[in-house]
Amino acid sequence: MTFRLYDSALKRVVPLEPVIPGQVSIYHCGLTVQSAPHLGHIRKEVVFDVLRRWLTHTGYKVKIVANVTDVNDKIEAKAAERGMEWYELAYEVELELHKAYTALGCIPPSYEPRATGHITEMIELIQQIIDNGHAYVAPDGSGDVYFDVKSWPRYGWLSGQRVDEMKAAEDSDSLDKRDPRDFALWKGAKPSDPATATWPSPWGRGRPGWHIECSAMAGKYLGDAFDIHGGGMDLKFPHHENELAQSQAAGKPFAKYWMHNGLVTMSGEKMSKSLGNVALVSEVVKRFPARAVRLYLLAPHYRSVIELSDAALGEATAQLERIDSFLERAAEHISAPGSVPDAFAAAMDEDLGTPQACAVLFDAIREGNRALDAGDTKAAGSACADVIAMLGILGLDPQDPAWAVESGGKDLKPVVDGLVAQLLAERAAAREAKDWAKADAIRDKFNALGVKIEDTPNGVRWSV
Repeated sequence: MTFRLYDSALKRVVPLEPVIPGQVSIYHCGLTVQSAPHLGHIRKEVVFDVLRRWLTHTGYKVKIVANVTDVNDKIEAKAAERGMEWYELAYEVELELHKAYTALGCIPPSYEPRATGHITEMIELIQQIIDNGHAYVAPDGSGDVYFDVKSWPRYGWLSGQRVDEMKAAEDSDSLDKRDPRDFALWKGAKPSDPATATWPSPWGRGRPGWHIECSAMAGKYLGDAFDIHGGGMDLKFPHHENELAQSQAAGKPFAKYWMHNGLVTMSGEKMSKSLGNVALVSEVVKRFPARAVRLYLLAPHYRSVIELSDAALGEATAQLERIDSFLERAAEHISAPGSVPDAFAAAMDEDLGTPQACAVLFDAIREGNRALDAGDTKAAGSACADVIAMLGILGLDPQDPAWAVESGGKDLKPVVDGLVAQLLAERAAAREAKDWAKADAIRDKFNALGVKIEDTPNGVRWSV
C-alpha cells in the first residue's frame, strides 16, 4: 500500500509522493528552550517518531530535522530571573529536552540545529525576500525588517484565513509598519538586549524573528523543496503560515505536505507554560512507566486532542501490563520472527491510524492468550512474534535497548538477570533439599523487592 496522510493545508487525505523517490524528508518545529518540556511538547516528538519508524519499515530512507530555538525575549527574561546568562538557560533546557524524548523511547532527529548557529543563512534569506519585493526595512531607523503581508496574495492559504480578518502581528511593538499584520524577519537591537544575543547584519545589529529561523534551517538541511513539515496544531498560525509565505516569497517551494498533531489538554485547556497547567515529562515518568506514557500519547489518533489525567495514564499503564503479561507467558514459544499483520499495516498506511493499529495489537494478544490457555503453544508463539513486530513499530518493545534500566550509561539488564538466576538456583537447591524455610525466605526476598515468582510446568518464571 501507499502511505496516505492528511494534508493540513489541503484539508484532505492524500498519497505520499516524495520529492525524491524512496526518500522522505521531514522538518518539525522543535522546542523554544525557555523551560523544561511537558507532555504537550513531547507528543509531537512521539508522533513523528512513530511516523519515522513506520516509513522506515515500509522501505523509505527517512531524514528528520527538528530545530531548537535558543534565543528570544522569553529565554532572556527567564534567565535573568534565575541570575543566569540566556545561553546557559537555553543549553540547560535543551539537555532536558534530550532527556525527555530519550525517556519516552524516541529516536533522536537526524539533525537538531540551533537557531543561533544559522544567523548567516537567515540574513541571506531575508535579503532574498527584500530583493523580491516582499519585505522592507522599517523607516524609523530601528533596524527592524518586516514581511510585507499585503504583497503576498497567498498569505493565509495554509490556515484558511483572509488577511483582512487577521489580528495584528504580536512579535514587535513597532508602529512603523505598512500593515499591523506584517511580521518581523529581523529585530533591531534594543539597549536592553545582551550583547551576546545580537549579531551584525546589513540593517544593523539585532537578531532574527522566530519564523525566519525555521525557514532558513529547513532549507539548509532539507533543500528548497522537501516533503513533510509538521508540528503542533497551535503552530499552524501564525508560525507555519509565516514560514510558508516568507520561504515562497524568497522563491523556494518549501514543504510539499503539512502534518499537525492535536494538543494535550488539562481540564479542557491547552497545556501551556503561561497557564501553569503543565505536566513535565521528568515528573510524569516518576509516577507512571515511561512506556505507558508513550502508549498514552500514541494510542489516540495524532490529530485528536487528548486530555491528560491520572486516570488516562493509569489506563495506559494497565494496557501495558496486559502487553507485558502476554509477552512473559508466550515469549518462550517463539520459533520464528514475526511480521506486521495486514490490518495493522493498512491502519498505519491510512494517515498513521494508531487507534486501529493498537486494536490489531490487542486482538493478537487476546488470540495468543486463548491459544496458551488451549495448550496451542505454536499459535501462541506465532502471535507473540507478531506482537513484538508491532511493538517495534510503535516504539514499545520492552527488549529495545531504549528501555533498558540504566546506571551511569550502562545497561543493567544482564546483571539483574544474572542475580535473579542465582537466587532462583539457590531456591531450587533448597527445595531439592527440602529446606522449605530457606526456599520460602528467598521467595519473601523477591516479594519484598516487587519481583513475582511463578512456578510453571515449564520452569520458574519471574517478572517485576
